[in-house]
Amino acid sequence: MMDPRRFLGEVRVPTVHRFGPYRFYFWSHENRATNEPPHIHVRSADGEAVFWLTPVAVRDYSGYTPREVERIRRLVLAHRVALMRQWREFFGK
Repeated sequence: MMDPRRFLGEVRVPTVHRFGPYRFYFWSHENRATNEPPHIHVRSADGEAVFWLTPVAVRDYSGYTPREVERIRRLVLAHRVALMRQWREFFGK
């Protein structure tokens, strides 16, 4: 089985959740450099989005319709506790 962590150059991009066509992941360098609040990136063949985790809200998106963004937001909301746990474990915060 492949390791779910992905590498792009020197930056780790760990996948933390998959649901249907959506891949939920962190960029390993973001919070070390910018100290942004907890957030999750979401990507599929149709587009990409970023959601804040506390509170759950869309930060930005492209390629998705507003209806699909709302569907993804509900997924983030449903899995927020697990996503926050993974955020804290990964970033040590």
